[in-house]
Amino acid sequence: MAQVLLENITKIYEEKVTAVSDFSLEARDGEFMVIVGPSGCGKTTLLRIIAGLEKPACGNIYIGGTLVNNVPPKQRNVAMVFQNYALYPHMSVYDNMAFALRMQKLPPNQIKNSVEQVAHILGVENLMRQKPHTLSGGQQQRVAIGRAIVRSPNVFLFDEPLSNLDAALRLGMRSELKALHQRLRTTTIYVTHDQAEAMTLGERLCVMHQGKIQQVGSPLQTYEQPVNRFVAGFLGTPPMNFFTGFIKFKNGDAYFVIGRHTIAILPRLRAQLSDYGGREMVLGIRPGSFSLRPFPGYTDNTILATVNLIEQLGVRADVHLSTDTGVNFVASVEARANPAPIEPGGTVFPKILCPTNACAQLERDRVNDVVTLYIDLERIHIFEPGPSGRNVTLLRPP
Repeated sequence: MAQVLLENITKIYEEKVTAVSDFSLEARDGEFMVIVGPSGCGKTTLLRIIAGLEKPACGNIYIGGTLVNNVPPKQRNVAMVFQNYALYPHMSVYDNMAFALRMQKLPPNQIKNSVEQVAHILGVENLMRQKPHTLSGGQQQRVAIGRAIVRSPNVFLFDEPLSNLDAALRLGMRSELKALHQRLRTTTIYVTHDQAEAMTLGERLCVMHQGKIQQVGSPLQTYEQPVNRFVAGFLGTPPMNFFTGFIKFKNGDAYFVIGRHTIAILPRLRAQLSDYGGREMVLGIRPGSFSLRPFPGYTDNTILATVNLIEQLGVRADVHLSTDTGVNFVASVEARANPAPIEPGGTVFPKILCPTNACAQLERDRVNDVVTLYIDLERIHIFEPGPSGRNVTLLRPP
């Protein structure tokens, strides 16, 4: 196991495209670090730089405290698992897993013991004689991971390894990868654009956008305390809702004004917002921070909206709405499915029944009706304008 330290890494392709810009990050010894961001943000380039497959324009890479900028890939003792598995098609599963050990000229008995032990851990011991083309996607991924494990590397590098699997297999493999890391405790750097993977796998997340770090922290910290609008909108399903408006102060109280809606702001945030009075700002509210009944202690926290669509998702329903100014947003409420009634004219609309009184209003309402939604004032965020506007409601940036 080993710490991985990246210092001021920059990578420029053809002297025009900056894939990674002044990137500094530490993956601690034994940590499962997830780098998450949209496609094209530079995640894979970073992995290839760590592995030695790409050279940075500037910056330093340390593995286990050793500077490895000029160390060849095979001498860095890292193992990379690729998105497309990269198995040798003409070799059996056993030979694929044993290949790297044979290149090290280890004794045959030692190779056999290592491969069989890892195959048992991954549940592929019955596939040893098969060729990759006879295996399912999940089996091929296990073999690719096994090929990496048998090398006993200091660092695992995973490049979106689950993206080619179907939803059920991805869910199963996520659990297996997490259990495997808890067993091996090998330093792992895992890149993905899937924020659900990132939140469930990572001990810490590095949120990346356009080649730069946006935020580093635990999954819960980055979700609940996003430092800017990009992080807030990228993490979470459905994503955070954003409303453009302005802050006003009246009789010592602070409010956020959206069209004809005036939403109270908690007293503890007044000092932080004192310089923003009258300025255009962005209010961020996660779908789960809406309710159909008041939150205790707050009354000036409602918004009226028209129901456009109700998506039944089992234990919850995602209600798509729009304000009178045409802003679309989503509210997530606890719900269970009920047979859809047929409205006049024969159109079938969804209906929601809820186990609590919280959803009583939506039980009666239908698409195109106006509903009153209450906002959890403890969980709102206010951002400066722009796609990466700073979160000004954080007392101390994480």
